[in-house]
Amino acid sequence: MGLASATTTALNGMRLNETSIDVLGNNVANAGTRGYKSSEALFTTQLVSTLSSGDGPSGANGGTNPRQIGLGGTVSTIRKDFKQGSVTTSNSPTDMAIEGEGFFVIENGQGTQYTRDGSFTLNPEGKLVNPSGGRVQGYGIDGNYRLQTAAPVDIEIPLGKLYIAEATNNATFTGAFYSGGELATNGTVQRTLPLQDANGGGPGVPGPPSPTTPLTDLTSNGTNLFLAGDNVSFSGRKGDRDLAAQEMPVTGSTVQDLMDLMERVLGIQNGPDIPADGFTGDPPGVQLDGDAIRITGNRGAANALQVNPGDLRSGGAVVLTPFQREADAVGESAVRDIIVYDSLGQEVEVRLTAVLEERSATRTGFRWYADSASDSGPSLDIGTGLLEFDGVGDLVSGQKETITIMRDDTAALSPLTIDFDFTQLSGISSAAQGSNFVMEEQDGAPPGTLVDFAIGESGGISGVFDNGLLRPLGRLVVAQFANVNGLVEGGGGTFTEGPNSGPPRITPPGAFGAGLLRAGAIELSNTDIGKNLVDLIIASTNYRGNARVISSTQELTDELLRLGR
Repeated sequence: MGLASATTTALNGMRLNETSIDVLGNNVANAGTRGYKSSEALFTTQLVSTLSSGDGPSGANGGTNPRQIGLGGTVSTIRKDFKQGSVTTSNSPTDMAIEGEGFFVIENGQGTQYTRDGSFTLNPEGKLVNPSGGRVQGYGIDGNYRLQTAAPVDIEIPLGKLYIAEATNNATFTGAFYSGGELATNGTVQRTLPLQDANGGGPGVPGPPSPTTPLTDLTSNGTNLFLAGDNVSFSGRKGDRDLAAQEMPVTGSTVQDLMDLMERVLGIQNGPDIPADGFTGDPPGVQLDGDAIRITGNRGAANALQVNPGDLRSGGAVVLTPFQREADAVGESAVRDIIVYDSLGQEVEVRLTAVLEERSATRTGFRWYADSASDSGPSLDIGTGLLEFDGVGDLVSGQKETITIMRDDTAALSPLTIDFDFTQLSGISSAAQGSNFVMEEQDGAPPGTLVDFAIGESGGISGVFDNGLLRPLGRLVVAQFANVNGLVEGGGGTFTEGPNSGPPRITPPGAFGAGLLRAGAIELSNTDIGKNLVDLIIASTNYRGNARVISSTQELTDELLRLGR
């Protein structure tokens, strides 16, 4: 019994140390494997043969202890060491390391897996994958680049394939206005030659025109100005720029339609807040004045209008030559052409003009006018407002205003609404410098392509577009487990949820005790080569010792056999 049990015990010991050598050899073999976590085999006593349970003290007997013989050991567990491995930089921006607790979440055809190896690349679809093709998981975004945290999805970084444009929502202006300039009292006033309605005094009897006079009945010096079937074309000049011509059909149109066309092209603004013209006493606009059409522009030199011979045509022929000028636009003013963007990234032209409208002992008022040839509405004017400066040049009213540009003739979202921020404007300038302002910044952008990305320590992925925009592309997540040693190891440095690991807790990096990410870096194996080699020597020695026990029991068995001969 004794020799047989000693042989069995020694054989168990050899098996245990074989297991230990296997584990240590695997550790050494994976010393260069990214994210590898080393293991150790832990042993425990297997069985015990009890020869005597012992006796307690009684009388003169002081008691005896148990007499037991161990029958070898067994592997209690093979435990992984999940402590942090060294982190080193990498030359790939898609490589990542977790500094702290947690695992990357991977999805493939075999289900959800978890890994510490952050050797990731982008596949042809722009998805972030590991070397085995597993798709890295995280939070995605919706069509408005808002993070969606309902459930993890495949992380996508479609370089060169993602396009974006941003509509302008806000624009900020800086500059200074000269309060000592000439006060704007009137705008440009121009008048046509005398006109008649061929039927104004009755059928076939000429008379003064009215707004309802058909264009086909409008005459000058007895000559019909417009012919049925033709198109009317009108253009002009405002400030230092030529205005785009617009057209309408002659047939079915009236004098009022013609005046509306002129007002629309010239971008003349009128309304309850805009004062009447100082020369005519009437609101700015285009209207009948006796037997002529009178054009009255907005105040300020920068709003000066000019209608030249050839600007009004019908069927290609010049109409009403010339337009007589009655007054010139006057007043301190400044003008600025700016470009903003609609939802498709298309350029939208806006012209801003500011004129010195009022001045008192304590305040100065500059009225701004905005018009846009890109507006699809019935007129070019898109907004106006009054900027009031106090006695020290501070802006005290009109700091923030809103304009609206209709984009119905495009596929872009309409209307385009932009908030103007004038708070950085000043009322302090000199006669030499005059009035001037610029658009300091605006938040719109033309179409752009995704050209680069950056990953933050909390897992956020920011896309860099070649139009200067930055937008979130998603956020990586990590998984934590109550018992990491309960995970089941698979191939390729991955783990799966085990019966004793507990369910995964999915969180962003840095949240609830999870580690932070380091992009452009990798986590090395945490194998301690020196310790493993020393442990390997000890395991080899133990193996040889157990083998010696077997050889000794064999010699004793042979001696017993010789005694029986």
